[in-house]
Amino acid sequence: MFVLSAAQTRRCLVLLVAFHILVIAASNYLVQLPFSLFGLHTTWGAFSFPFIFLATDLTVRLFGKEPARAIIFRVMFPALLVSYVVSVVFPRGGFAGFEALAQWDLFVARIALASFMAYVVGQLLDVTVFDRLRQLRTWWVAPAMSTLFGNLADTFAFFSVAFHRSPDPFMAAHWPEIAWVDYAIKLGISLALFLPLYGVLLGWLTRRLVAMTGGEDVTPEQARARS
Repeated sequence: MFVLSAAQTRRCLVLLVAFHILVIAASNYLVQLPFSLFGLHTTWGAFSFPFIFLATDLTVRLFGKEPARAIIFRVMFPALLVSYVVSVVFPRGGFAGFEALAQWDLFVARIALASFMAYVVGQLLDVTVFDRLRQLRTWWVAPAMSTLFGNLADTFAFFSVAFHRSPDPFMAAHWPEIAWVDYAIKLGISLALFLPLYGVLLGWLTRRLVAMTGGEDVTPEQARARS
């Protein structure tokens, strides 16, 4: 991990918070668009949300667990608002106009609340698992295990809160199946694509941070000793 100045830390936090909110907004739109994959029901949101786990794992690896947790707590309430607005204005992939915000939508509010809860639970678990395993010599174990458990918590927290006994009959009937397929797809995408991408980005960002800070990649214990 790297020890940054206060200004560098603020800049990184702003960029990462904005990225998290952007991915959450996109995922809340895409999760309303179901489709079938090899005869199984899932949603397009399965392809966007793994970006957040990638960003979180890189944050823990490069800057430590406390900045990663700070990002989560800064994102969660703006994300709740953004999730509701996106889902109301773009219901089921269509455009309802901003006047739709004048009327409270309980169905969409459930989706926004589910997104809020899933994000907090999944990301905090991801940070905890990754931080516990990050010192292992095999670099891929920490991101693989944090993705495995973080995505599981995130997926089932979201679908159970959003669609259990939902007024949408299709989602109410099929949400467990959709959740499992969604989890399997996100896990497959993460392990096949995002895990190698993590390795590539880790190497690139490490070189950039060494050049930017003039410091070196140190362990959390060394970072605490220097602070």
